[in-house]
Amino acid sequence: MTLHRRLMASAAIVLGLAMAAGQARADTMADAKAFLAQYASHVTTWDGPTTGPKAEKGKHVVVVAGDMKNGGILGATKGFQEAAKAVGWDVRVIDGAGTVSGRTSAFSQALALKPDGIVLEGFDPIEQRPGLQAAKAAGIPIVAWHAAPKVGPIPGTDVRANVSTDAMLVAKAAADWAYIDAAGKPAVIIFTDGQYQIAVAKAKEMERNIKAMGGKVLAYEDTPIADTSTRMPQLTTSLLQKFGAKWTDSLAINDIYFDFMGPSLEDAGVDGTGNPKSVAAGDGSRSAYERIRAGQYQSVTVAEPLNLQGWQLVDEMNRAFAGQPWSGYVAPFHVVTQANIAYDGGPKDAFDPDNGYRDHYKAIWGVQ
Repeated sequence: MTLHRRLMASAAIVLGLAMAAGQARADTMADAKAFLAQYASHVTTWDGPTTGPKAEKGKHVVVVAGDMKNGGILGATKGFQEAAKAVGWDVRVIDGAGTVSGRTSAFSQALALKPDGIVLEGFDPIEQRPGLQAAKAAGIPIVAWHAAPKVGPIPGTDVRANVSTDAMLVAKAAADWAYIDAAGKPAVIIFTDGQYQIAVAKAKEMERNIKAMGGKVLAYEDTPIADTSTRMPQLTTSLLQKFGAKWTDSLAINDIYFDFMGPSLEDAGVDGTGNPKSVAAGDGSRSAYERIRAGQYQSVTVAEPLNLQGWQLVDEMNRAFAGQPWSGYVAPFHVVTQANIAYDGGPKDAFDPDNGYRDHYKAIWGVQ
């Protein structure tokens, strides 16, 4: 083969590879947009349970909250209290205050109250194995919220149901949004809290998705949720100094990380809608809604239906009281942006689906 022919053949191969890569990128972008479209639309259809046991009234239930400063835990707790009132339960909430020792103390207090049931919110129950064993010995059923990466009964424990959205799909939604926002070239920093199994699972899934789509993970920051107010301002400044304009998007496992980034970004001359864009893979706090609506240092929250999940916790606990298995329901999440913030509870600064879940649960329970 002559030199000319070899050069032509090589050029054809390079061109073919480039065309294939271009098609792959186009397919990835189309897939990402189609995936997000499923979770950005108005939620009007009830896809949860329609049958179940009637409400067992007069129960006393204790909620052991991992950290009531966490907007997700706060929202789920309020939903639980609202639903418990509808079925006539007495509820006591004990705050673990964001530490292992605090949660241990809270669990001990819960057991001392000899409740009919215990709800664990926002922490890995394996951490509290002695408490779990004591609850089992006392015949106290336990349900949980955001206590494990997967929904349903938690393997290796007697937790009847872990209520959550699909954490891996939430992570994918956040990563896909960053990919689209950065025109297929995201360079992200991921923020998580290594003491929570579900937080690590979501962060690793975001990292996997970004890399699978050809993007870059500039840094993976493990910083405790409980310390965000003191750590995030300086950490944000340091990351800006290190990565500068390369940093396209921030991906965090919870909105709370962005509660304390804005001032540092503003001091650095970053516009409220400029890079790095802030994307939360979970929660949907009031402060996140306010930032998104105002265009001030947060673009997206992949919001949990926190109030609905509180109602689901009551339903799962009621099924446990009746000796029935969990409902099998996985609640929908919502990709909230400025474009769709007005519906599905937007005026309340929370994702509260317009699917009539309260009436559906009341019909199951036989209450008004």
